[in-house]
Amino acid sequence: MSLSTPFISRPVATTLLTFGIAAAGAISFFQLPVSPLPQVDFPTISVRAQLPGASPQVVATSVATPLERHLGQIANVTEMTSSSSVGSARITLQFGLDRDIDGAARDVQAAINAARADLPASLRSNPTYRKVNPADAPILVLALTSEILRRGDMYDAATTVLAQKLSQVAGVGEVSVSGSALPAVRAELNPKALFKYGIGLEDVRAALSAANAHSPKGSIDVGDRRYQIYNNDQASKADEYRSLLIAYRNGSPVRLSDVGEVVDSVENLRNAGIANGKPAVLVILNRQPGANIIDTVDRVKALLPSLQASIPPSIDLSVAVDRSTTIRASLHDVEITLIISIILVVFVVFVFLRDPLATLVPSMAVPVSLLGTFAFMYLLGYSLNNLSLMALTIATGFVVDDAIVVVENISRHIEAGMSRVQAAILGAKEVGFTVLSMSLSLIAVFIPILLMGGIVGRLFREFAVTLSVAILVSLAVSLSTTPMMCAYLLGRRRERPHGRLFGASERMFEAMLSGYTRTLRWALDHPALVALTLIATVCLNGYLFWAVPKGLFP
Repeated sequence: MSLSTPFISRPVATTLLTFGIAAAGAISFFQLPVSPLPQVDFPTISVRAQLPGASPQVVATSVATPLERHLGQIANVTEMTSSSSVGSARITLQFGLDRDIDGAARDVQAAINAARADLPASLRSNPTYRKVNPADAPILVLALTSEILRRGDMYDAATTVLAQKLSQVAGVGEVSVSGSALPAVRAELNPKALFKYGIGLEDVRAALSAANAHSPKGSIDVGDRRYQIYNNDQASKADEYRSLLIAYRNGSPVRLSDVGEVVDSVENLRNAGIANGKPAVLVILNRQPGANIIDTVDRVKALLPSLQASIPPSIDLSVAVDRSTTIRASLHDVEITLIISIILVVFVVFVFLRDPLATLVPSMAVPVSLLGTFAFMYLLGYSLNNLSLMALTIATGFVVDDAIVVVENISRHIEAGMSRVQAAILGAKEVGFTVLSMSLSLIAVFIPILLMGGIVGRLFREFAVTLSVAILVSLAVSLSTTPMMCAYLLGRRRERPHGRLFGASERMFEAMLSGYTRTLRWALDHPALVALTLIATVCLNGYLFWAVPKGLFP
């Protein structure tokens, strides 16, 4: 009794099992995330701190340096980079590939808490951190333009309305707004006017802070009742600041408008976005790890009409960058290639077997093996990307080999006069070990890729595992479904005479076999020359390996 015998004797159960594998794979195909490349999570954390108005030198010495001192004590930090700009510091920590990102995030938060005592008291808020993947580019960029409103007003609408709603879309991991800053009032002081009145910059700053502070206004006691006085007198427009008293000189008040120009502007003048030559504010969307890029982009685009209705009508909302366009095109090309390869494999099998029923048996192994691979990809957390689909394209030529070996051996026994069921049991038993060794030898080729470390190993691991899983599914199908189908399909057309096409192809194959026989005899009669040819080929391969340009991707 062989491994295939239970499947041959139970054709209904085997058929249902095969359809179950195919159905599971078909369902998994629509659940798999879509991305251009396999999801490779780099354990990277970005820490950011803001000190508005400070110069890069002050930020580097008073903010970045204390943070670097504490963050550098975290274990397994392979690289730490820091950049300081006007009012902002960003520190990027990259950990070892074997480090858990959640554990690293906890260590980063502890280091930030420890560094808080060394940071300036004027720091507006505690430094923040986020887990980032530097290789994960934005999936969508929305542009806000207007012929009437300023960038600050558009930025305010983007941060308070759009960012909140887009963050709730399934698959969106982060929403960042760029191209401008929040609205603010800027006082551009005139040094000559300050010198004329004898007023220093600190005097102006103190006057602005005192006039713009949220402080209790007081209370009124009437008998046994107490009334709290609440009043929001915080200025938010330039007109409200122009009449602000800065000092008194010679009994006359000096107002802010006397020593400078007060204008409505934004917090950061050096952050400007442009879309199609117009001033714009950009809303940048990044996906969640493992999310389907195409589905996420489609959800966001379906939400655009309601988003447009929720912001002022003078703001035009449009898509500036859509990363799914190139992903759709590349994946579509690979899927077409996969379909063509399946058709070619089936056609070649038919050309050599010249029997539709016999061709159907090994041809079933191709779609079932590929669909079964989709199910395992879903369980492994893989995605549909260029590398995984390329692995499936290559697998179309591998998965049919085992089935052809089984079909040929069973056909040999049927042509010898044995019954179909007996021929299927005996034929599958004879080649079972051969099919197993073929599959394992193919998988062994990809063991070096599976054992590769670093970023390159993680990138190509999905390719190797997907191809190996397809071969294993093909092995299971070849030892179960294929012999069962042979037992009930092969030999049914044997009593019918062959046509002219079969005779012509048979003569062609006999001519090919005769030519191969002659060349084989010649090679066996000249072993020295054949050995020299082998050595020359190996040497030529060595030279070509050295001469051919090398790179990670074509």
